[in-house]
Amino acid sequence: MLLASVTSSVTSFVGSYGVYAVFLLMAVDAVFPAASELVMVYAGALASGAFAGQHAVLFGTRIVTPAWAYVVLSLSGTLGYLVGSIAGWGIGVYGGRPLAERRSGLLHLGPERLERAERWFDRWDDWAVLLGRITPVVRSFVSIPAGIFRMPFGRYTLLTIPGSALWCFAWAAIGWAAGASYTHVNHAFDYVEIAIVAGVVLLVLYLVLKRRTSKLKDRA
Repeated sequence: MLLASVTSSVTSFVGSYGVYAVFLLMAVDAVFPAASELVMVYAGALASGAFAGQHAVLFGTRIVTPAWAYVVLSLSGTLGYLVGSIAGWGIGVYGGRPLAERRSGLLHLGPERLERAERWFDRWDDWAVLLGRITPVVRSFVSIPAGIFRMPFGRYTLLTIPGSALWCFAWAAIGWAAGASYTHVNHAFDYVEIAIVAGVVLLVLYLVLKRRTSKLKDRA
């Protein structure tokens, strides 16, 4: 199954490369959805020592203390997300709306999504970044729009840091608490992912049917 394969790939990558994998995946998630919840939950379980033969390693040194492993992996996720957020902001500033529209498929930022992002920023102002960082799905579509809408870099960064830290430390704590029971948590994520995909499929079908109905009415 595709979802199971993606989940397995993510967890294997984190299990093999630990701190560096968490940093990289969270950096990607700041611009493109990269299963950040799963990444940090697995990182927390890894820190707790739940997986035999797998340990957090930094600069060639194995971190044997579970508490320190939790802190290091959570910080790695926080810093990775911050770096990715800054890169996304830069893309928005220097590429602007024309780039987002030209590369809408690659950046997952079509006109409709940009309009929603603009409404989000208009509604929440500066808080749009902080709230966006702790809101599932939305969090991956804040960085580039923040640059497009010319949010000041300093304020953007200061609001990104606490949101990113809260997200990473909280999800890692869930993984830490799950510990050896991580497999049960992982299965729960599988069901959540299936529900999300099913919801998206139903939404697409609804929009297609609505569009066809509208066309038939126009012809009539």
